[in-house]
Amino acid sequence: MKLQKILIRLQKLHPKEIDLSLDRIQNLCKKLGNPQEKLKCISIVGTNGKYSTIQAIKAILNEANINVNIYTSPHIQNINERFVFNNKEISDDNLAKLLIEVEEINGGEPITYFEMLTASYFYYAKNFDNINLIESGLFHRFDATNIINKNLASVITAIGLDHLDWLPKNEQTIEKIVYEKTSSLLCSKIVISKQMDSKTLEIIKKNIYSNNSKKIIFNEQFTCSENENGFVYYKDKDGGLKLPKPNVLGEFQIENVATAIATIRNLGLQIEDTHIKNGITKIKSIARLQELKNGKLKNLCENNKIFVDGSHNPLGAKVLNKYLEGLNCNKHMILGMMSNKDHNEYMNNFKNISSLTVIDIPNQPNAINGKELKEKLNRFPNVKFKESIEDAIKSISLGKNDIILITGSLYLAGEVLNLN
Repeated sequence: MKLQKILIRLQKLHPKEIDLSLDRIQNLCKKLGNPQEKLKCISIVGTNGKYSTIQAIKAILNEANINVNIYTSPHIQNINERFVFNNKEISDDNLAKLLIEVEEINGGEPITYFEMLTASYFYYAKNFDNINLIESGLFHRFDATNIINKNLASVITAIGLDHLDWLPKNEQTIEKIVYEKTSSLLCSKIVISKQMDSKTLEIIKKNIYSNNSKKIIFNEQFTCSENENGFVYYKDKDGGLKLPKPNVLGEFQIENVATAIATIRNLGLQIEDTHIKNGITKIKSIARLQELKNGKLKNLCENNKIFVDGSHNPLGAKVLNKYLEGLNCNKHMILGMMSNKDHNEYMNNFKNISSLTVIDIPNQPNAINGKELKEKLNRFPNVKFKESIEDAIKSISLGKNDIILITGSLYLAGEVLNLN
C-alpha cells in the first residue's frame, strides 16, 4: 500500500504522461551524481521482441555466472518487474525507499513518471558491477533511457508501426519510426535482429550508416534455422552451434534468441557453448505466448490449452498468426485493446480464427470499450462481446484440442495473469 501511494504521487509530478525531452532527466541525474555514467549497458531498441531478447541474454549470462541488472517497461503484473538487480526483482520496501530518496533529491521539479522511474533505476544500479540490459521506452531519441554515454552494445529488434499517435499525421511512417529508434545509438556494436521485410532493414542500414559501430546483422553476420528434428542451428563468424529448442514458443522467438546469442558472442566475455545451450532452455517469458497450465482461468477450459500473449500491433499480430497457422486445431480468440491502436489493422493479420470474443480491459481507462471494439470489428463473423474474461472463456464452445488465445494488449495480459 505504501509503494502504491508513492507511485500515485509520482504520476502527478508532471501534467503529461509522456513529454519527449531529455532535459528533465539529465537535470535530475546530475543531482544524483550522473549514476548512468558508471554503468555497463546494453541498449535494446525496437518495436517487438525487446523483452524476449533481454530475457534470452539474461538466461545465457546467468548460466555463465554473470549477474545482470534489467530495466524494462511496461510491467505486466507489478512494477517491481521493471527493476531487476543481481538477477532479482527489487522488493517493495527497497523500491519505496529508492523512489522516496530520488523524489526528495528532485526537489519538486517537474518530471514525468517514466523519467522518475528511469533515474531511480540508474541511481540504484550504480551499486552493482553488473551488465545492465536497458529497454528503450517510447521510440529512443528522446526517451529517458537515452542519456547513457557508454555502451557495450546496442540491439535493434524487429521494427514496425506502433505508437503512431505520438507522431504528426504526415510523419506516421516506418522511415520516421526507424529514425527515432536508431539515429542516436552510441558508437560500440550494433546487433540487428531479423526485420519484417527487406525495406525496413535497408532503412535501418541507411540510418546507422555514419555510425562507426561494428554492425552484426541477421542473415549477414549471423543466422539461425530450426530443423524438423527440433534442433536450432546457429552460425556466425566464430562457427556453428547445434542448439536445443528454446523453452519459448514461436519462430520469432528463435530469431530473438539468435539475436541474444549474436550480442553475447560479440562482447568478449568468457561464454562457453554449454552456457548458451543450457541458458536458452531457461528463458523467463511472461505474456509472450505463455500457456496457462493451471489456475482459475485454466480450470474453466478443462482439457483445452489456453494462452496469453501481449501482442498489440500489426507486426506482433503477423508473427503470432504465423505460429497459430502451424497448429492443426481450432483457435478461439479473446481480444481486448487500448484505444490508440489500429484495431482493424491488427486483426487483419489473423487467418482462420474460429471465434472472436471481445472484452473490456479491466482497470484501464485508456482501453477501448469492448462494445465499441465489437462494432469496429463487425466484419468478423459471429464476433461477440462479453463483460469479463471469465464470461468470455465460458462462452466459447470448445471441441477436442481447440485452443484459446487471449491477446491484444500487455495490459490485458497482466490482468489475465493476476486473475488466474
